[in-house]
Amino acid sequence: MATFLYKLGRFSFRKRRFVALIWVALLVVAGVGAGTASPPANDEFSIPGTEAQKAFDLLEERIPGASPDGASARVVFRAPKGESMNDAENKAAVGKVIKELKGSSDDIASVGDPYATGAVSKDGSTAYILTLYKVNAMELDKDSKEALKDAGKDARDSGLTVEIGGDALEEMPHTGATEIIGIIISAIVLAITFSSLVAAGLPLLTALIGVGIGISSITALATTLGLSTTTSTLAMMIGLAVGIDYALFIVSRYRAELAEGREHEEAAGRAVGTAGSAVVFAGLTVVIALVGLAVVNIPVLTKMGMAAAGTVVIAVLIAVSLIPALLGFAGKRVYGKKARKRIEEGGSPDKSDKPNMGTRWARGILRRPVVVLLVGVIGLGAAAVPAASLELGLPDDGYQPTSSTKRKAYDMISDGFGPGYNGPLMVVIDAKSSDDPKDAGATARKVIDDLDGTKTVTPPQFNKPGDTATLTVISDYKPSSHDTEMLVADIREAADKIQADTGAEVLVTGTTAMNIDISKKLNDALLPYLLLVVGLAFLLLMIVFRSVLVPLKAALGFLLSVVAALGAVVAVFQWGWLGALFGVEETGPIMSMMPIFMIGVVFGLAMDYEVFLVTRMREAYVHGERPGEAIVTGFRHGARVVTAAAVIMIAVFSGFIGSSEQMVKMIGFGLAIAVLFDAFVVRMTIVPAVLALLGKAAWWLPKWLDKALPNVDVEGERLQKQLGDAPAVRDQDQDPDARLTRV
Repeated sequence: MATFLYKLGRFSFRKRRFVALIWVALLVVAGVGAGTASPPANDEFSIPGTEAQKAFDLLEERIPGASPDGASARVVFRAPKGESMNDAENKAAVGKVIKELKGSSDDIASVGDPYATGAVSKDGSTAYILTLYKVNAMELDKDSKEALKDAGKDARDSGLTVEIGGDALEEMPHTGATEIIGIIISAIVLAITFSSLVAAGLPLLTALIGVGIGISSITALATTLGLSTTTSTLAMMIGLAVGIDYALFIVSRYRAELAEGREHEEAAGRAVGTAGSAVVFAGLTVVIALVGLAVVNIPVLTKMGMAAAGTVVIAVLIAVSLIPALLGFAGKRVYGKKARKRIEEGGSPDKSDKPNMGTRWARGILRRPVVVLLVGVIGLGAAAVPAASLELGLPDDGYQPTSSTKRKAYDMISDGFGPGYNGPLMVVIDAKSSDDPKDAGATARKVIDDLDGTKTVTPPQFNKPGDTATLTVISDYKPSSHDTEMLVADIREAADKIQADTGAEVLVTGTTAMNIDISKKLNDALLPYLLLVVGLAFLLLMIVFRSVLVPLKAALGFLLSVVAALGAVVAVFQWGWLGALFGVEETGPIMSMMPIFMIGVVFGLAMDYEVFLVTRMREAYVHGERPGEAIVTGFRHGARVVTAAAVIMIAVFSGFIGSSEQMVKMIGFGLAIAVLFDAFVVRMTIVPAVLALLGKAAWWLPKWLDKALPNVDVEGERLQKQLGDAPAVRDQDQDPDARLTRV
């Protein structure tokens, strides 16, 4: 592979105008395709294999137009002190809002009159209008949402307190400002790393081109492949991250080759032949993690993973072809003015001949590898302790900021009616096989009403044929609580007895039940997903590093950093530690998608850092250096690159912590702390300590396995022989620092 990539790098450098033109043409074609394609559809959210989804499907079949998964909104009213919602004036104000809502959108399925549905609190202080829509929240158009927001304006003017809750006001979080801030921070870090605006601009430019092609292609193919507006979310985040990382690594290696006196074209070829091989395999590990999301069997998540994987493939192709072409255009400007002046004077482009920070860091670890290893493992172990108390769930409006209208509406309903009214359960009765459907409905209502935690159960409402009924169950507890989850489990357990007695099948659904089912499905898929991703990556890394212990160490280090990051998330968002510092107003369960999402994203970045650092060590070892020397060499050339890449990612992810949305805040914090732990504690500290202790054993591979595994020559050993280079082994007796690197 190294030889092929070497030739590709030289070709791209030599034919740079042609290569650049191809990529620009691809960007234009993708852009035109996106601009002329039909708008992508909104997600038809479904969770195959869950009881809640089975009930939704049954309702759509038996009661056409029922839209069981449609959005809902609660317009909540509170009367001023000394007044009641039953006063004639307040009734008139509510009636006016009902009239406005009914005429506000064609997507409205029903608008409930609180005085007819019993949605007025016993003390008369609070009432709410339940509005149901024909489409889900993501499909609800902007005009309908604006009409909902404006619905209570006149009622507020009359003196009533009016707040609006429910999922109808939900929108996809807007992260445009965060992405811009991330790009600015990336530019600053790259400029400091390379001391050249041109060199700093190349990774940014190519990453944006890659993301542009990827996102435009997703938009252009949305209708054909059934993609949606949310599919590109993960592709944008991952594409930008790996695009910068891969280009950063190639440019850094190119500059290192120039510093050794290579001609520009030769340096480009060697950079792509060596660093490019690492990029290809790092990209493959990321693709494995993203495609592996299909294991969860949630269509939306699968599409997001596939789209992001495609964007990663584009980033890899750009790194090994467009980057060397642009390096050809950059010429000497890949160095800053001062570095170019030193080169012209016959010196080194580096400011000093003294060991750089990466070299000093590696030598420091090699002096005390056992101490460093123990401190790193114990530190991450301590951070991981809270993860043992991890509770997964999907936060409801009760976790919104206290200043938001959704949170205020939630609290008003909880105070006036009880927390369970914020997330009623829908029970569907399939009485087609029952001898007496009416009796089956009555029996189901009585059994459920007698369960602990049930506040009230409405009478069953049958469809016209009389074979399907729905009833609403109100819990004593808030929707996202463990107690509500137990009530759902109790209803489902009781359903078996009801079916045995009446022949009717009882299914629990609704938003609350769906959230519970999603959490369970994600929790059940976590271990298979982890085994698949880590297992395949282990095999891939074994091929790359020709070692058993190095991939094992990489996998264990990743697991340690992820569990430690989950522990930090639990401590902040579930326990409330330092909650005020991060703007956490309400603690609760961790978003059920968080562990899998974190594994998918962080695994890709972690393997990038692992491959970037350790391939350089492997390369040095194969070319004749001692194990300790190889560790120092890897850090001398790779530490600065990995540090820059990690700082960029931490800054980008940290930008999401400022979001008012609890889930976005949690994702930003989790990813930022995971990258911090993995890059600086695991890859930069624990990895060199372990390799120092293992010595030559780190690169051990059984002979039979060595023969069985394909040799992809990532370290460029065959390439070096082909080019006639002699391995440069440092003389241990003449190097005063050699004693530090003897292992």
